[in-house]
Amino acid sequence: MKRNFRTIVMLSLAGLLSPAIGAAQSPAPYRLTLREAVQRGLEHNVNVLVAYTQVEEGEGTSARLKSLALYPHVQGQIYSNLTKLSLDQFGLTGIATVALPQTTGPFSNYDAHFVAEQSVINLQTYREWKASQRAVEAGKLDYQGECDLVILAVADLYLKGQSDASRIDAAQSRVTESDALYKLAKDKHDAGTATGVDVLRAQVQLANDKQALLVAQNQYKQSLLALARNLGMSPATPLELADPLRYVPLPDYPPEALVPMALLARPDYLALASQRQSVVLQQRANRARYYPKFSVFGSYGELARDPGDFHSIGIVQGQIDFTLFERDVSGEAQELASKLKRVDYQIADLRRGIEEDVREALLNLQSAAEQVSVAQEGQDLARRELELTQDRFQSGATNNVEVVTAQDQLARAQENYILAVSSHVGAKFLLAAALADTKDIGQ
Repeated sequence: MKRNFRTIVMLSLAGLLSPAIGAAQSPAPYRLTLREAVQRGLEHNVNVLVAYTQVEEGEGTSARLKSLALYPHVQGQIYSNLTKLSLDQFGLTGIATVALPQTTGPFSNYDAHFVAEQSVINLQTYREWKASQRAVEAGKLDYQGECDLVILAVADLYLKGQSDASRIDAAQSRVTESDALYKLAKDKHDAGTATGVDVLRAQVQLANDKQALLVAQNQYKQSLLALARNLGMSPATPLELADPLRYVPLPDYPPEALVPMALLARPDYLALASQRQSVVLQQRANRARYYPKFSVFGSYGELARDPGDFHSIGIVQGQIDFTLFERDVSGEAQELASKLKRVDYQIADLRRGIEEDVREALLNLQSAAEQVSVAQEGQDLARRELELTQDRFQSGATNNVEVVTAQDQLARAQENYILAVSSHVGAKFLLAAALADTKDIGQ
């Protein structure tokens, strides 16, 4: 009972507040260009943000390995020591030491010194650092690839909004034509030159076109909601697409010329190539584990029994380390060989995939261009047919059945043209993605 009462109150308030809300002036819609949409998508997409953190992580790993390979390690130490020793524990017992006490001390000393160590020759660490650099390059290319995917996704959402906006324009034009047909039928009926069926038929057509307009408007609003969500914008933000859907033809490109360009530019392909170089350097680092390592160690400081009686002490030491036996070296070598083989398989497969992407995009682009030409011709013919049937009905040569049929034909022709142009624009997006030239999408 309480729930029903609360529901009634809420509905009542909604009825009272609705006029006030409608009376309030709506903010002007934000005109969003494709270029700005792409930029916003790159700034707010979670996949792009995560990919960039992986790049930063790889740079940190490379900096750490570089420090191990090239830079000295310096430490400062200051300590005060108070010691008491048991002579029994050191074996100082027996006849010769019968006069010695069981313990000695406590005695103290103070020490302040610096310790430095520099690796001079360590091929294993050096090659691990170089391998990490290749890994960083691969991470950056993966990040660029993720950006390209986001650009393509945002462009597709924007294209859907453009198509829906074009459908609104087409539906609005049909409503205008149907309204003119209804007025003409009514005037002719009043003049006695048309029947009531003509008027009723025109009313039905007008109602159908108005409903189609409402559907198109709602679909456009839903497209804007999806676009705003993917751009990190509030769904309540009123949007308006600044770039309309239009057909811009492109020259014919031979695939033989575009495939090599794609191989030199595709970040996913270049990332695999960098991964391969990293694995090769890791293999060299694995073999270098048996090479001698030469390092220099130095220590300098002050030592004293009392705080006021310090004496300088120090040591410089050269050290050569040899690895004589490490059983995991062969296991690591097998892991790296398998990884290299896997990367080679992936590179070969991706090379074929890139060629397929380019050729498929060119085929779709050519087909879409031909569809646009046919759809444009069909739209012009349908519009001409509508004009002729309107003239025939106005002159009394026929009823408005031909006009309504011509209007339906024009509606199909307009939808075919919108689909063809959208396919052509989408094919251009896919070609840009295949060539890793997505930066031009937002221009």
